[in-house]
Amino acid sequence: MKLNPTNLYKDAQKRLAELQQIYAEKEQELRRMPAGKIHIVQSKNRVQFYLRENTGDKSGTYLKKSDSGKIKKYVQKAYSEKVIKVISKEIKNLESFLSKSQDTVSQIQQLYSSNPESIKKCIEPVDCSTEDYVKQWCSFEYVGKEIRADTQQYHTDMGEIVRSKSELNIANALHKYGIPYRYECPLKLKNGETIYPDFTILNKATRNNVYWEHRGMMDDRAYAKHAVQRIKDYEKSNIWLGSNLIITEETSTTTLGTMEIEAIIKNYFMG
Repeated sequence: MKLNPTNLYKDAQKRLAELQQIYAEKEQELRRMPAGKIHIVQSKNRVQFYLRENTGDKSGTYLKKSDSGKIKKYVQKAYSEKVIKVISKEIKNLESFLSKSQDTVSQIQQLYSSNPESIKKCIEPVDCSTEDYVKQWCSFEYVGKEIRADTQQYHTDMGEIVRSKSELNIANALHKYGIPYRYECPLKLKNGETIYPDFTILNKATRNNVYWEHRGMMDDRAYAKHAVQRIKDYEKSNIWLGSNLIITEETSTTTLGTMEIEAIIKNYFMG
């Protein structure tokens, strides 16, 4: 695909709704304000306030410090009037943009995805629907790490074999929420080393890969040392914890719960 995912239109719609709400609130606020405008004179050392109660009043009535309540009210009124003026321009621009665009992202995607499979095979698309993208991502073939027959094995809901109960729970939770993943898919780091992250997960919203490493023996010193080094290797390949890298850990006495797994999945992939 040549086009990256965008939330441009959704963000524009959200921004428009926020601005329209603020505009309505400010209009209501101004209707409650008294008539007249404040005139502010600023010099190097002081600020003076004058109340002009009608349009013909060019000088205004000087407001003393004791009139702070009135000053605050009229300064707020002046600010709100300026806010409305600027917001109205942005509302107009966003309404024009949205009415003319009609969500062209979807249109571009459907230029490819609305075709039958026989025609899709003839096209190199610049973009496609999420459904098609997921289908292509899931069709990727790879050879994972060998799991020896004499080691303990766990079978996921997808029929895969994983190495631990926690990995089983992660895999089943991802499947439960319809989140595509690959188990122990090879990944070549920038240092030339090929590693096998426990899970390579597709973030459908961004169409980026997220890597999930579960470290189940953190009370083993040699294991923990290797785990820390692995994070540094990821960072050198621009894979960052909290962004496109998830790390979960457990020891012999502190295990990874299914509620924790589901909370992580919801936070990263369903927000």
